[in-house]
Amino acid sequence: MPMPSRALRLPAVIAGLLLACIPALATARASQAQLERGNGPEPSTLDAHRCQEVACGNVLRDLYEGLVTEDARGRLIPGIAQHWSASADGRTWTFELRDELRWSNGDPLDAHDVVASFRRAFAPATAAPFAELFDALVNAQAVQAGRVAPDALGVHAPDANTVVFRLTRSAPLPALLTLPIAFPVYLPAVVTHGAQHTRPGRLVSNGAYRLAAWTPQANLVVERNPRFHAVGGVSIPRVRFQVTEDAAAELQRFAAGDLHLTETVPPQPLAALRERFGGQLRISPYLGAFWLGFNLTRAPFGPDCDAAAAPATHVATAGADRECDARAHLIRRALSLAIDRERLTRSITGFGEGPAYGIVPPGIAGYTPARTVWADWSQAQREARARELLRMAGYTAHEPLLIELRYNTSTPHRRLALAVAAMWRQQLPGVRVRLRNEEWKVFVGNRKQRVITQVFRGGWIADVPDARNFLDAFGSDGALNWTGYDDAGFRNRLERADAARSEAARNAWLHAAETRLLAHDAVIPLYFYASKHLVSPAVRGFEPNPLDRHASRWMSLVEPGR
Repeated sequence: MPMPSRALRLPAVIAGLLLACIPALATARASQAQLERGNGPEPSTLDAHRCQEVACGNVLRDLYEGLVTEDARGRLIPGIAQHWSASADGRTWTFELRDELRWSNGDPLDAHDVVASFRRAFAPATAAPFAELFDALVNAQAVQAGRVAPDALGVHAPDANTVVFRLTRSAPLPALLTLPIAFPVYLPAVVTHGAQHTRPGRLVSNGAYRLAAWTPQANLVVERNPRFHAVGGVSIPRVRFQVTEDAAAELQRFAAGDLHLTETVPPQPLAALRERFGGQLRISPYLGAFWLGFNLTRAPFGPDCDAAAAPATHVATAGADRECDARAHLIRRALSLAIDRERLTRSITGFGEGPAYGIVPPGIAGYTPARTVWADWSQAQREARARELLRMAGYTAHEPLLIELRYNTSTPHRRLALAVAAMWRQQLPGVRVRLRNEEWKVFVGNRKQRVITQVFRGGWIADVPDARNFLDAFGSDGALNWTGYDDAGFRNRLERADAARSEAARNAWLHAAETRLLAHDAVIPLYFYASKHLVSPAVRGFEPNPLDRHASRWMSLVEPGR
C-alpha cells in the first residue's frame, strides 16, 4: 500500500479518534432528517394484496393500517376498528370502525371501502398470494377460483361503521387481519392507474405514513401522514427504506452511520460483533423456519407419490395411506440426512439459530413441534444412511446425480448454499451440485412457477403465532405451495384439526399433519430463526417481538448521548 505524503499524515492516536467518531457524527446528521432503515431486497410490490415477503411488508405496515394492528411488542391492538367481538361459536366477527377515518388524500374511509377492498383482494385477477390463509372465510376459496362472484365473500358492511365477517370454522381472525392482504386499498386509484397505482403521487394509503418517493433498486421514502387518526403519536417525520440486498454491505453502511437500523446482520463470529457493536446488536427469538424445498412436480424429486407402484426400495413413511415414489424419496431423504445442521448453525449462521428437524418452530403456545424420525441419530449415522440411500437410488461417483440449488441474491443465503453444497459433495460422492443465485423478483417468480426449480431456498416467517400457519401452504395448490406437495392424507389431517372441538385436539391433528409432511421429506428443514438487527443508540422504541415486525410509528429518534 502506498504511504501518504508527510503533509497529510496525522498522529495515529488522533486519526483513530476521528475515525471512531465518524459513525456517531453521521448518525447524528441522519437523526435530524429521517429514520434510515435497511430493508433487504427491493420490494416486489407495494400492492398490499399482492405482497408476499418481508421487504414489502415492512413498508406496507408504515403505509397502511388494517382493522387490527400490533404495538411495538407485537400485541394485537385496535387499528381502524376501535373494538370487535365474536359470536360464541367463533364464526361471526363484528368490527366497529373509528369515527371520521380518512385516506391520505383526504377522502373519507368507511366500512364499505373495507369490504370492497376485501373483495378485490380475493378476486381471481388479483391473485393474492396470502388469500389461502383466509380459507376459513366463507366463500374465500370459491371467489379466488372464480366459481362465485366477489360479493359472495363472507364479509359485508351493514352500515358505514361496521364490518362483519362470516367464517366456516373458528380461526384467529384478528391476528390474520394484521396481514397486508387485509389492508384497505384505495380502489379509485386502482381503477384509474391499474398496476401503477403503487407509484409515488398515485398511491393513496391510510396508515401512519404516505409514499413520498421510490427509486428502484436504491431506496423508498415515506413521510408522516397528517390524516392518520393517531398522527399525534407518530414521532418520526420521514423514513427512508434502503435496499440492502448484501448484508455485509448493509453492516458497513450501519458502521459508517448511514443507517439507523439494519434488516439483518451478516454471518460473522458473534463474539467479535458483540465486541464491536455492544448493545447495538439486538438478537431475540423469532417465529421463523428456514428450509430447502424440492420441486416435487418434476424429476428427479417427484412426482412425490404414485399409487400404482410400490417398489421394494420404498422408504417407509409413518402412517402413510399409500406408497410413495421410491427413487425420488430415496434421493430426498439422502440429501436431507447428509446436512450437518449443528455445524451450519454454529459456523455459518451463528446468531442463536436452532438446528431444525421439523417445520414448525418452538414457542407457539400449546403446540409440540414434530421432528424427523432420525433427529436423534448421530451425524455419522445420518451420513452413512445417506450414502446407502443414494446408492439404492442408483447414483454413484461414475453416474452422479446432477442437481441445481437455487437461492436469491444475498450474502447469508450464498454462504449457506455454499456450505450445503460442500456437505453434499463431501458426504455423497454420487452428487454434483450447481448453485444458481437470482435477483429476488426473478427468484420468487421461478419458485412459484415450479418449472425450472429443483432444490430451492424456502422457509416461512409466521404471519400469526399458530402452527397451522407453517403448514397451510402444503395443503393446497396455491401460490405458496412452492414444492407442489400433494397428499390427501396431509389435507385430511388439516381438516380434522379445523373440525376439532378443543385446542388440544386441534394441536394434536396439526402435529400429525407435520409428522406426515416430514415423513415424505417434502422439504429439508435446516434451522429456526433468531431475529438479528443492528440498532443505533439514536433509535428509541425498537422492541423485540416474536414476529419481528417493527413499524416506524412506534419509534423515535434522539441525539446520540441523550
